[in-house]
Amino acid sequence: MTEEFRLIKKYPNRRLYDTATSSYITLADVKQLVLDQVIFKVVDAKSEEDLTRSILLQIILEEESAGAPMFSSDMLSQIIRFYGNAMQGMMGSYLDKNIQTFVEIQRRLQEQSVPKFGDSPMLNAEAWSQFVKMQGPTIQGLMSSYLEQSANTFLDMQQQLQKQARSIFGNFPFGNNFAGAAGEGKSEAPPPEPDAFKQPQKKAAS
Repeated sequence: MTEEFRLIKKYPNRRLYDTATSSYITLADVKQLVLDQVIFKVVDAKSEEDLTRSILLQIILEEESAGAPMFSSDMLSQIIRFYGNAMQGMMGSYLDKNIQTFVEIQRRLQEQSVPKFGDSPMLNAEAWSQFVKMQGPTIQGLMSSYLEQSANTFLDMQQQLQKQARSIFGNFPFGNNFAGAAGEGKSEAPPPEPDAFKQPQKKAAS
């Protein structure tokens, strides 16, 4: 059984039509669906091409331009450099797993903090909402630092893999691409000592 999702159609005039409410919605409305964890899919009204990623990227762009960016210029440059790279797929998977880990940590933090706000559900919700508002900039800063550190760790891992590849394949005939030159890393045998070529002298008869 396939998971049901909310279908949103995008028309040539760039307007978004929510088929669940039979009304046009804005990008801010789509953002609210994301915050409410509503599963949805955005498609082109004519070609039915999946435009979900494109819409989500537009939301991210607006948030990054709103004055409280999560990604630094250096981090974005590092991500761009991975496009077309042999490790592009690994980088995407790496970031995806790190985001999932961070979300799981956040969920556990919420579960642990709920008992501290009392037994009233309404009080818990209000107290947690106020706590998030107060700690929002701090949490966002931690998120940005966490992602940057993870990206730097991945780059270090990539460099180590490249060094290992050079050391492993550098001594093979096809290893020039890894080592840079044939014979790199080889050590020449020291020349034999001159005394090694001398014949032992016979003792004179007495």
